Amino acid sequence: MKSYYLVSLLNSPLTPLTYQSEYELKSGNIVEVTLNSKTRFGVVVSKVLEPTFTCEEILSVKDEFYTGQTLSLAKFISDYYVCSLGDALKLFVPSSKNQIFLNANIQTNIILSPEQTKAYEFIQKKSRSLLFGDTGSGKSEIYIKCIEDCINGGKNAIFLMPEIGLTPQMKKRLKIVFGDMVAIWHSKVSKKSKEKILEDIRDGKVKLIAGTRSALFLPVSNLGLIVVDEEHDDSYKSNQRPRYNAKDLALLFAKRAEARIVLGSATPSLGSFKNLPRFRLRGTYFKSKKRFIYENSTSGITSGMLQIIKEHLDKNEQIIIFLPTRANFKYITCFDCGSNITCPYCSVGMSLHVKRNALVCHYCNFSQAVPKICPTCKGHNLHSNRIGTAEVVARLEEEFSDKVIGKFDRDEIRTTKQLNAILKDFNEKKIDILVGTQMLSKGHDYHSIGLSVIMGIDSLLSMPDFRARERAISLVHQIAGRAGRSGEGEVYIQTQNADLISRFMDDYEDFLNDELTYRKEIYPPFTKLLKVLASHKKDEKANEMIQTAHQLAQSFPKLEIVGYGRANIEKIANKYRYNMLLRSTDTQELLKFAHRCKALHVEIDIDPLSFS
Repeated sequence: MKSYYLVSLLNSPLTPLTYQSEYELKSGNIVEVTLNSKTRFGVVVSKVLEPTFTCEEILSVKDEFYTGQTLSLAKFISDYYVCSLGDALKLFVPSSKNQIFLNANIQTNIILSPEQTKAYEFIQKKSRSLLFGDTGSGKSEIYIKCIEDCINGGKNAIFLMPEIGLTPQMKKRLKIVFGDMVAIWHSKVSKKSKEKILEDIRDGKVKLIAGTRSALFLPVSNLGLIVVDEEHDDSYKSNQRPRYNAKDLALLFAKRAEARIVLGSATPSLGSFKNLPRFRLRGTYFKSKKRFIYENSTSGITSGMLQIIKEHLDKNEQIIIFLPTRANFKYITCFDCGSNITCPYCSVGMSLHVKRNALVCHYCNFSQAVPKICPTCKGHNLHSNRIGTAEVVARLEEEFSDKVIGKFDRDEIRTTKQLNAILKDFNEKKIDILVGTQMLSKGHDYHSIGLSVIMGIDSLLSMPDFRARERAISLVHQIAGRAGRSGEGEVYIQTQNADLISRFMDDYEDFLNDELTYRKEIYPPFTKLLKVLASHKKDEKANEMIQTAHQLAQSFPKLEIVGYGRANIEKIANKYRYNMLLRSTDTQELLKFAHRCKALHVEIDIDPLSFS
């Protein structure tokens, strides 16, 4: 007798399709089916009545499957992040039959300070909490103690980090404590290693999964704890469909599994600060002292900056220098006509890479030789501006030829091996000055920095984004926190907004309270935002798509149209782009509108973090 099933095709935008089978199947079974004469894998969603049309046969059933809990979570992702169920399910690694759970016992020998003990006890009393701890205050020791408690209580744990770049150091630390009970998971782990990790999870050998956002979707049974480190980091948000935020999903996953969750940061996001019970862990694990110096300047290497760098080098102290731009310069500008040399496929200025003698687009990677004349007016008065990491390194090598200057950005570091090597050299004091972009702020453990230099922060403050202040002040705190971790340190900040920045350098909590007042009733976390992006190779078609979405939005009275029109970056990869931003306190109304937009072939981003 035939049975009929709705099957959601994995990694497909299609709604579930009906197939038939001679066998009784369960929801969550992974099956092999055909679509347009091609073999595909899908997931049985539910059993249905016999339809009026002819159905294809289910070809086979795999041993792996998705649990009812996973199906439920995938359905939430599909509804909230406006994607197909197949796209949502593809995020998850399926479970295996005969999964084993083994009890384990571990003793970490970590001794917490009295203040750390208070934080630990606070966390143990809460199902969800925010550990708001200053840089160097010892959050990692508290995390490890919580994980130890979880494992000894017969449960498994997940430890999330925002980027692959953080995993090597944390891997080393966790391996020392938990040995073979910990597995590291991220996109660069080889297929063979992933298969071994999944086997160890199935056999009950792995008790702790540590990794980037994809680690959240592994088949971890008996989950007792999720830790989200550096919870403020934008890297937890996916920039492709489904545009989920792993931090937000971790809160949901923990609630559904009745597990404890701890979010931690020295500069927590405003939403977490407002919405979660929090423990404020102040100071540093080792005694330290910082002095802030402000230079009233926009960008560039100045005599004052060189002088303070020299003073610290003379004392054999290491230095980190942050600036938001990689390459030599961000823009090549013609002083005759005022135009920037832009990418022919993206409406952005191209960056100058001197070593390659090329201009490179950091959006689509198009490159061309550096022109000698202006493409617009044919003038010869071309100048470079907005200094980048490569140029800073070159200038410092001229000034301090006897010192070793390292570069720490995505041009220089492309593999985990390169990352490990440069961090090792820096911590072994083989590098005197490390120049880098936001990678410098990502929670890396620098042992003995005497000076942190912050350049170009005003370019972040001036971005057309309601989160510009939060991003900039958070970044300054993160970079400043690297100096003087165990001793005295100085922080040199190049800015024309010293009054604003200096107000909040003593305590990041002061900034968060000020920002809550600023955003009240207008911006998240008090309201919800939804972004609609229309893109097409034809400008008029992209415009037509956003105009249609705009007309549709007007039929939803609970939604406010904040604005719509050409995107700040009008073209990327030869596609014209138009945005619309909506605001509401009614989440369901936003989602209702979003799902109505599906037919328009636009991209939907709920809780967007980027507005360009």
